[in-house]
Amino acid sequence: MRPQTLIAVSDVEKSSAWYCEVLGAVSAHGGPEYERLEVDGVLVMQLHNLDVDHHHEPFGDPSYPLGNGVAVWFETDDLTAAAARARALGATVHTDVHHNPNADHDELWLRDPDGYLVVLASPGP
Repeated sequence: MRPQTLIAVSDVEKSSAWYCEVLGAVSAHGGPEYERLEVDGVLVMQLHNLDVDHHHEPFGDPSYPLGNGVAVWFETDDLTAAAARARALGATVHTDVHHNPNADHDELWLRDPDGYLVVLASPGP
């Protein structure tokens, strides 16, 4: 089983550009309503416009702030390069690179354009 995380965002194209830069991902769909992001041909995230309702119910309630109570984690083989891309983009750093003793790996905590907590983590032991 592979996760297929989808988050509701206020601006799909803006979020897509942000995640593509930070994760080193590429767009596999594109557009203002929905996006699929891939790294090395593997789906790592989906983005959906909060205000768009297609054949399904909306994914979020616009009366609540986006990102509230959600953390999205990504393991990366090169945390140093990912951190450099995030900094070059001007990403908001929540907690700088540090060692998480519980997981026994290094992490960088960021906020995406909608306030979601995004954690980039090195591989564990």
